[in-house]
Amino acid sequence: MSGSPSSSSASEDEDEGIDSYRKGGYHAVRIGDSFSGGRYIAQRKLGWGEFSTVWLAYDTTSSEFVALKIQKSAPQFAQAALHEIEVLSAIADGDPYNSKYVVRLIDHFKHTGPNGQHPCMVLEFLGDSLLHLVKYNRYKGLELDKVREICKCILTGLDYLHRELGIIHTDLKLENVLLLSTINATKDPIRSGTTPILERPEGIPNGGATMNIIEKKLKQRARRAAARISSRRASMGGVGGGAKTNRNLDGINFRCKVVDFGNACWADKQFAQEIQTRQYRSPEVILQSGYSFSADMWSFACIAFELATGEMMFTPKGGQGFSEDEDHLAMMMELLGKIPRKIANGGARSKDYFDRYGDLKRIRRLKYGSLEKLLIDKFRFSDTDALEFAKFLGPLLDFEPENRPTAQQCLQHPWLNIKSLNETEVKSESGMEKVNAGMRNLQMEAGK
Repeated sequence: MSGSPSSSSASEDEDEGIDSYRKGGYHAVRIGDSFSGGRYIAQRKLGWGEFSTVWLAYDTTSSEFVALKIQKSAPQFAQAALHEIEVLSAIADGDPYNSKYVVRLIDHFKHTGPNGQHPCMVLEFLGDSLLHLVKYNRYKGLELDKVREICKCILTGLDYLHRELGIIHTDLKLENVLLLSTINATKDPIRSGTTPILERPEGIPNGGATMNIIEKKLKQRARRAAARISSRRASMGGVGGGAKTNRNLDGINFRCKVVDFGNACWADKQFAQEIQTRQYRSPEVILQSGYSFSADMWSFACIAFELATGEMMFTPKGGQGFSEDEDHLAMMMELLGKIPRKIANGGARSKDYFDRYGDLKRIRRLKYGSLEKLLIDKFRFSDTDALEFAKFLGPLLDFEPENRPTAQQCLQHPWLNIKSLNETEVKSESGMEKVNAGMRNLQMEAGK
């Protein structure tokens, strides 16, 4: 994560630590600090990443809350920021009405502080990540209608990036898709009616940022200790040992945007062979046989599966005598069938994993299944839901990248326009009630 503009960019149990607040590192921000000649005022920290911290800020020119991303000052981080600004600028220029479900860059500038000169990006304020949503839902699959709504947004964004701009995201995952607003309304400065802070509150010393981190670390340790005690009590049959109830997701806006373009590239100007986060990585990237927009489509399929089931599609681990990559390829084949020999042997790293017959060298006994069967047996999908969802996902998980549908083609797929049976039943029951009421009225009129 490179500091997405989200209220959930950082884990509650982690912090960036004070060691990186040094020359070439992070800029220490205090609430009420101003940036870009006083235009932006820091309100609170939203998150952090390896390259940057992200703050909720108030734009005094537009009178709106924004996300302020402040990059580390070392040359390599500054170079990465320039690349991201270039990509985000192209995205913003091609989407004047902000309708493509991709994060919007509002402004960028440099800020000079004690640790150097920091590239800064101002982005629209967005809500929680899809990862936060899955965690909030206790790792249970979302209703399929909600999955469809999210998928339509992501595909609209991908279609714009791929077809209109020629950009490959290269790191699609739950963390890099943000809801338009926060799950908890009190964390949304607009919905909660937050009054902006326009000057530094009194009593905050110059070391406020450092003290803030130390206090937070102490609170985190206390929370972890309390959680361990609670866990022990639960395991002994004490309070909290009951089954978890389903979360109420009513009132959540499931529309979302694709974010974090720090690793994005133009299809004709690629700069990295190893792309994508492990669990969302496509076979052609593992085998180093070249990649294009279709690599994003593989990652998208992994996201859709995870939203619908609450679990990752692939979670490879290295073992005795085999690597994480080999386990990943084995998992793919067990779920999707054997990789065609020309694909298995067509990459720069193919010989590391496959023999000349297209069989894995070190993992020999595979237990073949199917996506549809997995959805029914493990995740308790109905036969109809499993069949329709597998029809949607299957082509996206084709081992031959050129066979995968484009985002534009996916948007036309029938699965995206199916209404869940429950919703149809509710509507039909409601319709029958109206019919019955009408019949009763007619009978009453006839009896007069």
